[in-house]
Amino acid sequence: MSTDILIVDDEEAIANLVAVYLKNEGYTVHVFGTAAEALTCVEHQPLDLAILDVMLPDLDGFTLCQKIRERHLFPILMLTAKVEDMDKITGLTLGADDYITKPFNPLELVARVKTQLRRYTRYNPQHQPEALEEYDIRGLQISKATHKCVLFGEELSLTPLEFSILWHLCSRQGQVVSSEELFEAVWGERYMDSNNTVMSHIARLREKMHEPSRKPKFIKTVWGVGYTIA
Repeated sequence: MSTDILIVDDEEAIANLVAVYLKNEGYTVHVFGTAAEALTCVEHQPLDLAILDVMLPDLDGFTLCQKIRERHLFPILMLTAKVEDMDKITGLTLGADDYITKPFNPLELVARVKTQLRRYTRYNPQHQPEALEEYDIRGLQISKATHKCVLFGEELSLTPLEFSILWHLCSRQGQVVSSEELFEAVWGERYMDSNNTVMSHIARLREKMHEPSRKPKFIKTVWGVGYTIA
């Protein structure tokens, strides 16, 4: 079975360069220069990952990301020429799984693609059939079979990474899960002491759950140890 990757960038030279590197890894690539073409491809072609440029001629990449997220769970990487933190946060909040700033090393992009595909294949139920599994913790309902999370009757719009983090914590209810364990389980990479990725994703997850930062009801911080859902 082929692995299909969508590339959306109106800079033809960059799009073609990325396509060459990904093809060399054995991936099937679909390259487009506009959001409209990309959305048509998304609706008719099963995809495993998308790489979206932020600046597009007809629709910005953030909006395109949001539209894709309405119906699809595959990983999304954002390409941006901007370095401001707010641009990065915007992309992640709207459903992107990772970002990379131009100019970039194509080998680094390929490495990030592989990481996202490994995580997606590991945690997406469509790629790994499993028996129905779900948790109901004081009004927080999460189902791995349907990939949905409902809090007090309201369905939460979670990115695949956020869902995987919450699922991992719920599956270990009552236990303290270290940042290292969370990172290696969800991202599939070795954890580095200076890595703040888990903390930033936990913060966004709490925000979507309307959790007060000082006294959260669900995801609690055990200082110096990790996180827990009791």
